[in-house]
Amino acid sequence: MSAQEVGFAVNIALPLLSSALSFIFAAMVGDQWLRRRQPYQLVWTIGLLWYGISAGTEFLGSAFGWTEPLYRAWYLIGAFGVAAYLGLGTVFLLNRTRFGYFVAFSLFAGGLFSILAAAARAKEGVPASGGAVLAVVAFSTFGALALAIATRFDRRLVAPLAAGILAVASAIVVVLVLSAPLPPPGYALDPTTGVPVGTAFPSDLRILTPPFNITGAFALVFGAIYSAYIFMPKRRLLRVEGGPPVIGVLGRVAAVVVNFFASIPGAVRSLRAGTLNSRVLATLLIALGGFVPGLTSGLNRFGITWSFFLGELLGIVFIFVGFLVSIEVFSDIRLPFTHVVLVKRKEPEPPDDAPA
Repeated sequence: MSAQEVGFAVNIALPLLSSALSFIFAAMVGDQWLRRRQPYQLVWTIGLLWYGISAGTEFLGSAFGWTEPLYRAWYLIGAFGVAAYLGLGTVFLLNRTRFGYFVAFSLFAGGLFSILAAAARAKEGVPASGGAVLAVVAFSTFGALALAIATRFDRRLVAPLAAGILAVASAIVVVLVLSAPLPPPGYALDPTTGVPVGTAFPSDLRILTPPFNITGAFALVFGAIYSAYIFMPKRRLLRVEGGPPVIGVLGRVAAVVVNFFASIPGAVRSLRAGTLNSRVLATLLIALGGFVPGLTSGLNRFGITWSFFLGELLGIVFIFVGFLVSIEVFSDIRLPFTHVVLVKRKEPEPPDDAPA
């Protein structure tokens, strides 16, 4: 088999596996939501469906040939939906914590990153309009301010507010992606690897992706790390209490980072002794699962496309295994939408206080 044939087979097999696993995973989390009615489970179900559909478009395009409608669906769901909705699920999960400050910072950073994306497009000879850049930065900034204020005065509002911001932004990009003019043949692929790339879309649309992906990926990855910190045995080297709103928040973030790394040796000892809370390992796997496809997707934007499908598969595998290990979502594992229980586990003891 030639290298080209191997590459063709890989481009079919990896997205197919990613899509199938995502749909199975979505069914399991959706089944949990029907039983428990936790908002984060519903949002994660939606995010996993987007993951499966996005990977499914890649399988169909690689196996049967790309078309303009398939390419638009791939870009709309993959570039704007997957990371954002998985991250939103984490926001709902951590809705009673100060995590809203981090989400606000991530959204603001995503808006600023759009400026860098616009500069990159300009170097490629396809600059984005100043009005589009300003609109993205303004929307991200106002959204970030709203989330920070909600976190300060009523944390219960953070997740619904984030969902509202994402819903409005999603409606906007649906219209823009479906109406954007595309040059023939209506899609763009890396000529070497055959992996789809977003270069067929106008620059004014492409600079919209950072707030979706950065906010979503940061929420998923760092939310999982923060959850691991909550449930791991802690060694607190740094304590920060009170202080002005901004300085106090930055101090507490620094304390969590310092104390997290200081607590790792104790967590390792607990793991070896078999006493480590299952949610610690689970959430770290979820963090890894969010990081890997975020990295390979970022490389895809810089023309490094060979790892894109592999990172996508590894990401959903790590997240799936993390969820299976965790009792946060799966206190028991059963066939979706049935009463057939495959694994039943005891609830762990509640962790000690989370704040640093």
